[in-house]
Amino acid sequence: MKTGTDWPIPASRAGRGQLSDEASDYLRELVVSGQIRPGTRVRPELIAEALDISSTPAREALQALRVEGFLRYEPRRGFTVAHLTGADIRDVFTAQSLLAGELAARATSRANATDLDNLEKIQDRLRAAAARDDAKDVEQLNHDFHRTVNLLAAAPKIAATIGLLSKYAPRRFYASISGWQAATLEDHDALLRALAAHDPTAARAAMATHILHAGELLAAHYDERVDSSDQ
Repeated sequence: MKTGTDWPIPASRAGRGQLSDEASDYLRELVVSGQIRPGTRVRPELIAEALDISSTPAREALQALRVEGFLRYEPRRGFTVAHLTGADIRDVFTAQSLLAGELAARATSRANATDLDNLEKIQDRLRAAAARDDAKDVEQLNHDFHRTVNLLAAAPKIAATIGLLSKYAPRRFYASISGWQAATLEDHDALLRALAAHDPTAARAAMATHILHAGELLAAHYDERVDSSDQ
């Protein structure tokens, strides 16, 4: 579908859920990945056209992202992308690393042989998806891996807070960042060893390192993309 603009078109819209949520995810990902830079005007009709939806859920998405701080609203100009830097992204991932590390530490006391086997199977499938360069499967399996660890921790309030912070992590975009897939596999392996040893200190450190690593890759990518657009 042509939009008459340079807004990216999603590769697939199968299994669509709430349209305003879909529009929010789409736009949030464009902002955090640097595909649209700070100060860019965002009009609801362009979002609606790109996603083949009506303007109502597109407007709802813009309002939601304004509340989250991804967009600003200026009288007579409308919505624009808020100022964001790689340092901001690093700060968010630093906070996320502390919470995710706590969940991993708690998971060590609850993970049984079946849980560990399940995580190993997810990791094996993730490794196979990376080998065939299947970005969609890599992203989904990485999500499944982290969700499994978080559920094992049995700390829903901490997990919910991580969910808010993870809005700065464009899930469907990560696999295209150079070095991310290899880093994910290595970092997950270290975490699996800590979980198998039921070592909370090692698990906390492995998960925190993994989250910080991912944040640094995203922040560096964002800085490079935004800086290059200024030239």
